[in-house]
Amino acid sequence: MSVRKRTWTNSKGEEKTAWVVDYVDTKGKRRLKTFKLKKEADAFASKADVEVREGVHVADSATITVKEAGALWIASCEAADLERSTIDQYKQHLTLHIEPFIGATKLSKITVPAVRDLQEKLREAGRSAAMIKRVTVSLGSILSDAQERGLVVRNAVHEMSKRRKGGAKAEKRQKARLRYGVDIPTMQEVRAILEAAEGRYRPFLITAIFTGMRASELRGLTWADVDLDKAKIHVRQRADKYHVIGMPKSDAGQRTIPLTPMVVNTLREWRLACPKGDLNLVFPNGEGNVEWHQNIIKRGLHPTLIRAKVTVPTGKVDEEGNPILAPKYTGLHALRHWFASWCINSKADGGLELSPKAVQARMGHSSIQVTFDTYGHLFPALDEAESLRMAEQVLLEGRRHG
Repeated sequence: MSVRKRTWTNSKGEEKTAWVVDYVDTKGKRRLKTFKLKKEADAFASKADVEVREGVHVADSATITVKEAGALWIASCEAADLERSTIDQYKQHLTLHIEPFIGATKLSKITVPAVRDLQEKLREAGRSAAMIKRVTVSLGSILSDAQERGLVVRNAVHEMSKRRKGGAKAEKRQKARLRYGVDIPTMQEVRAILEAAEGRYRPFLITAIFTGMRASELRGLTWADVDLDKAKIHVRQRADKYHVIGMPKSDAGQRTIPLTPMVVNTLREWRLACPKGDLNLVFPNGEGNVEWHQNIIKRGLHPTLIRAKVTVPTGKVDEEGNPILAPKYTGLHALRHWFASWCINSKADGGLELSPKAVQARMGHSSIQVTFDTYGHLFPALDEAESLRMAEQVLLEGRRHG
């Protein structure tokens, strides 16, 4: 590897100088890179020399743009058979948030400052903090895929992450806790929902309330997985937003959930009226096929909440001056949250006490940490003094009987 000065005369007769780094890359190909200043050429030569010896050097002319790398990444995701909804989300990150700002930039130019600059531009363009975080993760995945293809040496997103972890540990921003009456329906609200539920969506809502199943799991549930005699539902599959039937979100998603008498009786009645179809679904549309998620929300959940008066004011009034009310809970996940809280506090409600592990199993969480992260604050607080008193009592009684 050499650094030499080059002098020439341009068309105007002016003498020009530049510094050229002459080297052979990892594939044995001769490369020339020109710099205006010698110190820039020396810095590049030192860096390239190390990269060539380590077999990781990628010349600028041998790399591609972020847009091109993004297309290769999407192809990798499709080849890995990721869910269609996940790939669609990645495509949106690429086309809406990455390409407009750095799509034409070469991968070799994506440094930590370049990533920070992208984040600032996204912030100025009105993207939320959550969206900026997701887009940054996707950019990191694009760079990782490019690294595996030998198209870039550095992954600036991962470098930035390591720097932050290695420096002074920043206080982790705590996720807002789920609150009763805000994120989780209260007991009174659930009673009102049960009384107001009617029509073809009543069995769906009752099952959702007393099983905590995800909407996708309910939409993909078949009668073959419902055992009314033993009062159990076996969760073995789900229907995604495109109506594609597949496995649950994780291995833990495959589970068995006990049914309450109300659910059993409701499903027995519903089975007689349920539309028939080749998929043998429990909650199909009128033709027996997978029901659209939005239909369940707009035609089932929201009208039921309004009838149950589980609403909030919109700040608007109708033609007669009456306040216009909206459903208090926008999605079905509120019912899943209620089921989790009901399981956690079942002893206080007159039932049997469930362990955190049992709650995890009912919810189909991939780990107990997910359960604690989401619902840990709902578990009854341990009375340490009472616990010690009971332990002492057991010890002393054992001593007296020994």
